[in-house]
Amino acid sequence: MMRGSPMTYYISAKRFYFDHKVKEGGYLAVTDGRFGKWTEYVPEGAEVLDYSDYQIAPGLVDTHIHGFAGYDVMDNSEESLLGMSQALLSAGVTSFLPTALTAPFEELKAICQITAETAGKEPGAKIQGLFFEGPYFTEIYKGAQNPKYMGNPSIEQLQAWQEAAQGKLIKLALAPEREGVADFIKEATKQGVTIALGHSNATYEEAMAAVEAGASVWVHVYNGMRGFSHREPGMVGAAFDTPETIGELIADGHHVVPAACKVLIKQKMPQGVTLITDCMSAGGCPDGDYMLGELPVIVENGTARLKKGGNLAGSILQLKDGVKHVVDWGLVTVAQALQMATSVPAKSVGLENICGSLKAGLPADFIVLDDSLELQATYIDGCKGWEK
Repeated sequence: MMRGSPMTYYISAKRFYFDHKVKEGGYLAVTDGRFGKWTEYVPEGAEVLDYSDYQIAPGLVDTHIHGFAGYDVMDNSEESLLGMSQALLSAGVTSFLPTALTAPFEELKAICQITAETAGKEPGAKIQGLFFEGPYFTEIYKGAQNPKYMGNPSIEQLQAWQEAAQGKLIKLALAPEREGVADFIKEATKQGVTIALGHSNATYEEAMAAVEAGASVWVHVYNGMRGFSHREPGMVGAAFDTPETIGELIADGHHVVPAACKVLIKQKMPQGVTLITDCMSAGGCPDGDYMLGELPVIVENGTARLKKGGNLAGSILQLKDGVKHVVDWGLVTVAQALQMATSVPAKSVGLENICGSLKAGLPADFIVLDDSLELQATYIDGCKGWEK
């Protein structure tokens, strides 16, 4: 299939993972790069894309990813964003939010500008918006973020960034204990920005106040936040106690052990948990020395850690593997795992009508999986972008 060619064809598969429904067998129409309807039969003489031994799912949506295949969002270059876009097809990702770290105001503004200028030119996975993981954090749970650039939230800064991003800054993370948070959240959410909470020592009450103001996502639950105890439920307790919010989960087995993943999913249900990678530039690359923003990192034994102090520094997880892990660990069904990496993340940032499902009318971004959930192919706008 040539990208953009005006035509209709039908995907034949043993199983289709629709949002909230799994259809066995049959055919899914693709017309001019968009999904049509599922049908049991196809018209005589119709063109059929034969994946009858495989399963079809929506392309994966990564709403928290810093880099991949040697490219880093903090490179602040079109080359890196386009490189990530192309390489992410091998991870099953068809939509992503390039994610910036805590950095000086002007540097973040430049990243807004380059992202806005690059969006629409992607050869692979689509840039659906921009995520700022910081700079409004606190030092005690700084993780692999530079405390030198942390401060209190500012609507003036947000507006300057948003202007440079041409409205593409759609998600921003902060610590609830910062000054002026409630007013900032109310104004930012009014402007369509999803507010996430993390890298924070906030109490349960402070975190709940931020949710009351409009925050709706928890940044990589358990990691970089005050933990749960019986006298102070903390950030983790607030995440457990707000079913209307969505918790990010890094399902690599290193950031969060399977038993803790199980507890989170049980507390929030699969529809309240979004699988993310928090992947850094070393994702998809050999072990060795790398940089995360300004900080030196060593990648070995399946983890990325700061050279100084040994903190986990993002991950090298691929989203397709996160899906496989939560199934292999016996935590969720295949359908639920796929929702946690497609429709749930899309919905978490208001993209449910743009990506994350096989719904008729949406761009035909989909993946082909075998029975072991190994990725076989990735399609963008109905055209093959990557094949095993």
